Amino acid sequence: MTQDQLCQLLSAVEQALGRKMTTPRDFELLSESLRRRLGEQLSVSTLKRLWGYVSNDFKPSRYTIDVLTRFLGYNSWEQFIDGRAGKVPPSDPIMAQSLNVNESLTPGARLRLTWAPDRECVVRYLGNTEWTVEQSRNTRLQAGDEFKCGLIIAGEPLYLDDLRQQGRKPTAYVCGQIGGVRFELLDPK
Repeated sequence: MTQDQLCQLLSAVEQALGRKMTTPRDFELLSESLRRRLGEQLSVSTLKRLWGYVSNDFKPSRYTIDVLTRFLGYNSWEQFIDGRAGKVPPSDPIMAQSLNVNESLTPGARLRLTWAPDRECVVRYLGNTEWTVEQSRNTRLQAGDEFKCGLIIAGEPLYLDDLRQQGRKPTAYVCGQIGGVRFELLDPK
């Protein structure tokens, strides 16, 4: 594996998450996403070393590389490399059910989010991964709340960053911890 190939993998993981890996919280979210989606664990410290957050002299194990490629929907590192070279189309069921908001939406787009038990929220995209809540039912989110979110994956928990609610400090919030969220694009009018 070349350094360029490793950089391609790390960049693809960041794109899938909709975030750059720059803070300890980013690595915690990735570790948790790997555990929930694949049932496999990569420690936060391993991820930090891999991205060069705590050390620049780290050679990842084959297991670490294969877990990250499976996270992207590939069966193996070789399939990831072949897919990048155009030899094999990627098997990408995870990304087919996801919404990378910066690439897929324009400001003003609206989504209906639903999750168990009987929770519903209509949100409007403001641009640059920022959202505002327009309507909510049976959830702690309220009309007027604002948050950041770059990637929505059907059936997975939805991680809201920098949730700003009136009279409270900004915080992180997770929707659909059990069973994940569903999303539906609404008419932006």
